[in-house]
Amino acid sequence: MHGRLDRKSVGGFAELALRCAQPADSPAIWAIIQQAIEQRRRDGSDQWQDGYPNADTIDRDIQRGYGQVLLRDGHIVAYAAVIFDRDPAYDTIEGHWLTTGEYVNIHRVAVASAAKGSGMAKSLLRLVEGLVVGRGVHSIKIDTNFDNGPMLAVLDKLGYSYCGEVLMRGAYRKAFEKVLVGL
Repeated sequence: MHGRLDRKSVGGFAELALRCAQPADSPAIWAIIQQAIEQRRRDGSDQWQDGYPNADTIDRDIQRGYGQVLLRDGHIVAYAAVIFDRDPAYDTIEGHWLTTGEYVNIHRVAVASAAKGSGMAKSLLRLVEGLVVGRGVHSIKIDTNFDNGPMLAVLDKLGYSYCGEVLMRGAYRKAFEKVLVGL
């Protein structure tokens, strides 16, 4: 997965590329995560207000090959941890997943403040969907806080189905799944 770039042009204006995060990307990613933490605080949410995620979390993502960065014209504008393994927290759901087989889970989605409102979260997730299908997996599971309106809107626009609630780090989150077919 290292070095692989998935690219797409958006309206001919910017070239977007998804690639595996490298150790040298850590400061840029951490800056984006800090912006997202601050935005969640300003929105009155308790999500990400307890010291998680932190710089060590991001460094571990990168070391494990989970970190994916979205580049716009060569600059990092968004980040997500894309994990090709089961998440134990997803084993128990108050509700029902759409599928029971192999899936990818996505955590720590964040977009740089300067890129907010420009569709970067949707572009990031679309490119991740292509990456997932390219690796032969056809399901993505993701969760978010009940009050994370922007993320809930993105998931709705991209066709993720609400499946119920999962307990993540001591708090319930809305859980979603998307079955990927023919991307």
